[in-house]
Amino acid sequence: MDAVDALIEIAALLERERASRYRAKAFRQAAAVLAALPEQTRWDADALRAQRGIGASTFEVIQQVQRGGVPDYLIQLRASVSPERESELRGRLRGDLHSHTEWSDGTTPIESMVSAAAALGHRYLAITDHSPRLRVARGLSAERLREQIPLVREQSTPDLTVLAGIEVDILDDGSLDQNPSLLAELDIVVASAHSKLRMPADAMTRRLVAAVGDSVVNVLGHCTGRLVQGERGTRPPSSFDARAVFAACAENGVAVEINSRPERQDPPDELIGVAMAEGCLFAIDSDAHAPGQLSLLDHGAQRAEAAGVPAERIVTTWGVERLRAWARG
Repeated sequence: MDAVDALIEIAALLERERASRYRAKAFRQAAAVLAALPEQTRWDADALRAQRGIGASTFEVIQQVQRGGVPDYLIQLRASVSPERESELRGRLRGDLHSHTEWSDGTTPIESMVSAAAALGHRYLAITDHSPRLRVARGLSAERLREQIPLVREQSTPDLTVLAGIEVDILDDGSLDQNPSLLAELDIVVASAHSKLRMPADAMTRRLVAAVGDSVVNVLGHCTGRLVQGERGTRPPSSFDARAVFAACAENGVAVEINSRPERQDPPDELIGVAMAEGCLFAIDSDAHAPGQLSLLDHGAQRAEAAGVPAERIVTTWGVERLRAWARG
């Protein structure tokens, strides 16, 4: 085992379990510091301990690897992560249309998300940082989004297509929180409501129907906004006419997101059934805010499989050319 690899695996496991982002980031930072050091310094305990970015916990991990063992902390984390039941559907997923970077409220650069997606065998990954209204998440202004687009696309390789996208906020009247012409330049637009989630059902229905009726929208993100567990507590689902909203999704070719984050489990199982009955497409997405969370697709695939969603109706099982053709409308 290489010490850099051990530190990165620890960070990824902490991220997958939605542990403190600062703790996970500390292990990623230590990995970056160690990777940049000359070989001689790596094996000099005093010099290593003095490095900025390597603390007591990360130093102990490095030392245990250098002594020829698997770090105790890594063994502990591996044992604590509950493996998902193997899903046939998970093996058919080709990519992910919803992920965040440090440009908004993610924890790492674009490059780290791309590397993690490649390691998982993804064929495509959409970078979808937040839009400006979500100030708490450092949402991207039009100027910052224009700056980000070429940086995202240049990360593509022959094996992995990196798509420029956005998770655009659905405003109270159903309009979208970004310049319309700029949204039209993107490869993927995920539209999600993040505010006033308890508005009356008729108003929320009109809001969501208007949003998915916009020709630039590809995916309706975490449609009820609910939280069922986790450090942020719980939150009830928004109320709306699910048949009307999902009928509008089907009419406009907008995929209903099956959000893979265990704290969301959104849509609820019964709404997945309604969306299937209305003829909707689906997108199984991670909504990852850190590299280790890209593997949360396991959860989404298991839920979709249990609900009986046909693989052919899940756009993230499609190849990249078919996906691009659908996204262009």
